[in-house]
Amino acid sequence: MFDSVGWGEILVLIIAGLFILGPERLPEAAAWMAKSVRKARDFATGAREQLREEMGPEFDQLRKPLEDLRGLRNLDPKRVVSQHLFDGDSDPLGLNGFKNELNGSNGNGSSAAPTIKPQTALPQPEPLKPGERPPVDPDAT
Repeated sequence: MFDSVGWGEILVLIIAGLFILGPERLPEAAAWMAKSVRKARDFATGAREQLREEMGPEFDQLRKPLEDLRGLRNLDPKRVVSQHLFDGDSDPLGLNGFKNELNGSNGNGSSAAPTIKPQTALPQPEPLKPGERPPVDPDAT
Protein backbone atom coordinates (compact mmCIF):
# COMPACT_ATOMS: atom_id res chain seq x y z
CA MET A 1 0.00 0.00 0.00
CA PHE A 2 2.77 2.43 0.91
CA ASP A 3 5.35 1.03 -1.53
CA SER A 4 5.61 4.31 -3.42
CA VAL A 5 6.26 6.43 -0.31
CA GLY A 6 9.96 7.24 -0.03
CA TRP A 7 12.09 8.56 2.80
CA GLY A 8 11.74 12.12 1.54
CA GLU A 9 7.96 12.01 1.81
CA ILE A 10 8.16 10.45 5.28
CA LEU A 11 10.50 13.22 6.40
CA VAL A 12 8.11 15.89 5.06
CA LEU A 13 5.21 14.22 6.92
CA ILE A 14 7.19 14.16 10.17
CA ILE A 15 8.13 17.82 9.86
CA ALA A 16 4.52 18.75 8.98
CA GLY A 17 3.32 16.75 11.99
CA LEU A 18 5.82 18.55 14.19
CA PHE A 19 4.49 21.92 13.08
CA ILE A 20 0.81 20.95 13.17
CA LEU A 21 0.76 18.97 16.42
CA GLY A 22 3.66 20.58 18.21
CA PRO A 23 6.45 18.82 20.06
CA GLU A 24 4.21 18.06 23.07
CA ARG A 25 1.55 16.06 21.22
CA LEU A 26 3.73 14.51 18.47
CA PRO A 27 4.99 11.49 20.52
CA GLU A 28 1.44 10.74 21.64
CA ALA A 29 0.19 10.91 18.03
CA ALA A 30 3.04 8.65 16.85
CA ALA A 31 2.19 6.09 19.53
CA TRP A 32 -1.49 6.20 18.50
CA MET A 33 -0.53 5.73 14.84
CA ALA A 34 1.73 2.77 15.66
CA LYS A 35 -1.02 1.16 17.74
CA SER A 36 -3.54 1.64 14.92
CA VAL A 37 -1.22 0.14 12.31
CA ARG A 38 -0.50 -2.82 14.61
CA LYS A 39 -4.23 -3.36 15.11
CA ALA A 40 -4.92 -3.25 11.36
CA ARG A 41 -2.11 -5.74 10.76
CA ASP A 42 -3.54 -8.07 13.41
CA PHE A 43 -7.00 -7.84 11.81
CA ALA A 44 -5.54 -8.70 8.40
CA THR A 45 -3.59 -11.66 9.83
CA GLY A 46 -6.69 -12.91 11.64
CA ALA A 47 -8.81 -12.65 8.50
CA ARG A 48 -6.16 -14.56 6.51
CA GLU A 49 -5.98 -17.31 9.13
CA GLN A 50 -9.77 -17.56 9.26
CA LEU A 51 -9.94 -17.89 5.46
CA ARG A 52 -7.20 -20.52 5.53
CA GLU A 53 -9.10 -22.54 8.17
CA GLU A 54 -12.45 -22.32 6.37
CA MET A 55 -11.20 -22.95 2.82
CA GLY A 56 -8.58 -25.58 3.63
CA PRO A 57 -6.40 -26.63 0.67
CA GLU A 58 -8.42 -24.47 -1.73
CA PHE A 59 -6.87 -21.42 -0.09
CA ASP A 60 -3.42 -22.37 -1.44
CA GLN A 61 -4.90 -22.84 -4.92
CA LEU A 62 -6.40 -19.35 -4.64
CA ARG A 63 -3.09 -17.82 -3.53
CA LYS A 64 -0.96 -19.35 -6.31
CA PRO A 65 -2.23 -17.08 -9.15
CA LEU A 66 -1.83 -14.07 -6.87
CA GLU A 67 1.78 -15.01 -6.12
CA ASP A 68 2.41 -15.48 -9.86
CA LEU A 69 1.07 -11.97 -10.47
CA ARG A 70 3.30 -10.63 -7.71
CA GLY A 71 6.27 -12.29 -9.43
CA LEU A 72 5.43 -10.45 -12.66
CA ARG A 73 6.08 -7.12 -10.94
CA ASN A 74 9.80 -7.84 -10.89
CA LEU A 75 10.06 -8.53 -14.60
CA ASP A 76 11.75 -6.09 -16.90
CA PRO A 77 12.14 -6.51 -20.69
CA LYS A 78 15.74 -7.75 -20.47
CA ARG A 79 14.85 -10.43 -17.93
CA VAL A 80 11.76 -11.54 -19.90
CA VAL A 81 13.75 -11.98 -23.11
CA SER A 82 16.54 -13.76 -21.25
CA GLN A 83 14.11 -16.17 -19.61
CA HIS A 84 12.25 -16.84 -22.85
CA LEU A 85 15.27 -17.35 -25.06
CA PHE A 86 17.74 -18.90 -22.65
CA ASP A 87 15.46 -20.63 -20.11
CA GLY A 88 16.60 -18.31 -17.33
CA ASP A 89 20.34 -18.92 -17.85
CA SER A 90 22.01 -15.75 -16.62
CA ASP A 91 25.14 -16.31 -18.74
CA PRO A 92 23.99 -18.17 -21.88
CA LEU A 93 27.00 -17.20 -23.99
CA GLY A 94 29.62 -17.80 -21.31
CA LEU A 95 30.71 -14.17 -21.24
CA ASN A 96 31.39 -14.09 -17.50
CA GLY A 97 34.55 -16.11 -18.07
CA PHE A 98 35.50 -13.73 -20.85
CA LYS A 99 35.09 -10.76 -18.51
CA ASN A 100 37.42 -12.45 -16.02
CA GLU A 101 40.02 -12.81 -18.77
CA LEU A 102 39.70 -9.12 -19.60
CA ASN A 103 40.20 -8.23 -15.95
CA GLY A 104 43.46 -10.15 -15.89
CA SER A 105 42.51 -13.43 -14.26
CA ASN A 106 41.87 -16.63 -16.12
CA GLY A 107 39.98 -18.41 -13.35
CA ASN A 108 43.07 -20.27 -12.04
CA GLY A 109 44.07 -17.40 -9.79
CA SER A 110 46.92 -16.42 -12.09
CA SER A 111 46.88 -13.17 -13.92
CA ALA A 112 47.80 -13.38 -17.54
CA ALA A 113 47.44 -10.85 -20.28
CA PRO A 114 44.16 -11.36 -22.12
CA THR A 115 44.34 -12.45 -25.71
CA ILE A 116 41.88 -10.48 -27.76
CA LYS A 117 41.71 -10.74 -31.51
CA PRO A 118 41.38 -7.38 -33.23
CA GLN A 119 38.22 -6.98 -35.24
CA THR A 120 38.24 -5.40 -38.66
CA ALA A 121 36.10 -2.31 -38.79
CA LEU A 122 33.50 -1.92 -41.50
CA PRO A 123 34.17 0.98 -43.88
CA GLN A 124 32.22 4.05 -42.85
CA PRO A 125 30.56 6.15 -45.55
CA GLU A 126 31.92 9.64 -46.05
CA PRO A 127 29.91 12.39 -44.38
CA LEU A 128 27.85 14.64 -46.63
CA LYS A 129 29.40 17.92 -47.68
CA PRO A 130 27.53 21.18 -46.96
CA GLY A 131 24.63 21.53 -49.40
CA GLU A 132 24.89 17.91 -50.56
CA ARG A 133 21.82 15.68 -50.38
CA PRO A 134 21.81 11.97 -49.58
CA PRO A 135 21.36 9.63 -52.52
CA VAL A 136 17.75 8.75 -53.36
CA ASP A 137 16.80 5.07 -53.37
CA PRO A 138 14.76 4.41 -56.55
CA ASP A 139 13.03 1.38 -54.93
CA ALA A 140 11.77 3.45 -51.97
CA THR A 141 8.92 5.08 -53.93
